[in-house]
Amino acid sequence: MISPLNSRRANDNSDGKRMNSWQETVSSTPKATVSDPECALCDLSHLGLIRASGNEVRSFLQGQLTNDVNLVTETLAQLSSYCSPKGRMLGSFWIMQRGDDLLLQMPRERLPAVLKRLQMFVLRAKVTLEDASDTLVRFGIAGTCAEASLPFAPAEAKATLTHDGITVLRLPGDRPRFEVIAPAAAAQAVWSKCAKDAMRVEPNFWALLDIRAGIPTVFEDTVEAFVPQMANLQLIGGVSFTKGCYTGQEVVARMQYLGKLKRRMYRARIDSAERPLPGTELYSASSESGQGAGRVVDSATAPDGGYEALVVLQISSAEADDVRLVDASGPVVELLDLPYAFPAADEA
Repeated sequence: MISPLNSRRANDNSDGKRMNSWQETVSSTPKATVSDPECALCDLSHLGLIRASGNEVRSFLQGQLTNDVNLVTETLAQLSSYCSPKGRMLGSFWIMQRGDDLLLQMPRERLPAVLKRLQMFVLRAKVTLEDASDTLVRFGIAGTCAEASLPFAPAEAKATLTHDGITVLRLPGDRPRFEVIAPAAAAQAVWSKCAKDAMRVEPNFWALLDIRAGIPTVFEDTVEAFVPQMANLQLIGGVSFTKGCYTGQEVVARMQYLGKLKRRMYRARIDSAERPLPGTELYSASSESGQGAGRVVDSATAPDGGYEALVVLQISSAEADDVRLVDASGPVVELLDLPYAFPAADEA
C-alpha cells in the first residue's frame, strides 16, 4: 500500500521530470536571429501561477481583488490587482478560469508573498490556494504565424478557450498574441508545432509586448508604489467600481470619485546605457513633489536600441516634458503613445 506521503513524493518527482523535459524542449528550439521577429515564441516559466479552487473561491477573491471575479468565465479572462488597506498595489495579474479552478498569473518573484497574504484571510472559507507554477506549462506566441500555429485561437483580446486540457488566452497588443497553458506533455506538442514557423525569444521581448500594450506589472521593487489608477488599471479593465468592498477599496474609490489624479502611467523611450530597473526614480526640474517625479514600472530592450518602458509620472511633469532618469544629468525620458487614450475626466 502506498502511503499519502510517498504518493505526493511520486507526484512531485513526476512533475519534476515533466518540467525538465519541457525545459529541454525549449532549450533545443533555435533562438531568434533578429531583434523583432515576425513570429516569436517565448517560454513563460518566469511567470508564476496560483491555483484557486473550492466552493467559495469566487466570494473569497471578490473580497480581496480590485476586479469583479464573477465576470471571469471559461471564455473570458481579466486583469486585476491586489491592494494593501491603503489602496497600494501588492500585485497585478491575469485571472482566468480553467475547469473549476481560477488561475492567477504574476511574476514568480511576487507569488510567494501574494500567496501567503491571501492564505491569511481564507480562515474557514472553502477555498484552496496553491502554487501551480510547476504543474502547468506556460508559453506565448506572437506575430503573423500565431493563429495558424495554434490548434485553436480566441478571436478577441482577453478571450480564452480550453480544449483537451489546453487553454489559450488571447492577449492585447500590437500584433496577434496568445498564451498557452497546459500540462507539460500537451504543451510540448503545441510548442513543437509553433516552433516550425516561430523563433524563440527571451522574456525581455514578451515584456516589450506588454509595455507596448500598456499593461503594468508589479515587481518586488514596486510593491505598494502605486494605486491602481496610477498604473492605468481603470483604463484597461482591471478595476471594478460597482462590485462592492475589497481590501483597499475605499482608497481606490475615493481616488476615482473624489480625488484628482496627479500621476498616471505613460509609455516611454529611454536611451540609457543600462536597463532602467522597475522602481528606478525619475527626475523632473518642474516637479514640486517631495515624492519625486515618478518611477519606472518596467522596461525592456527596444529592437532599435535603448529601452522602452512604462513609467508612472506626475501629470504636470509629463506635460512639462522635462523628465530624466534618476537625476538632472540622467538620460532623457521621451514619452510615446499608448494604445489607449486618457479620459479628460482624469484631469478634472
